[in-house]
Amino acid sequence: MGRCRLVLNVSGPSPEDLNAVLQQLDADRAWLLQQIDGGRWPELRLDLAALERELGQMLTRVAELEEESSAQ
Repeated sequence: MGRCRLVLNVSGPSPEDLNAVLQQLDADRAWLLQQIDGGRWPELRLDLAALERELGQMLTRVAELEEESSAQ
């Protein structure tokens, strides 16, 4: 899994930084799902699948919030 380096400004992350983090999280989620589907870590399958679902839901919610804020 890749590592993500986030540089924050005092005033908060820039939209570009935030977008980069979200893209990396989505890539990590997809990688995790691929590993689970490939049979890795069978003893952790249920926990990892739950983590992948939660991460997917969080990313969906962030996208919804971004859409709402840009519509205002």
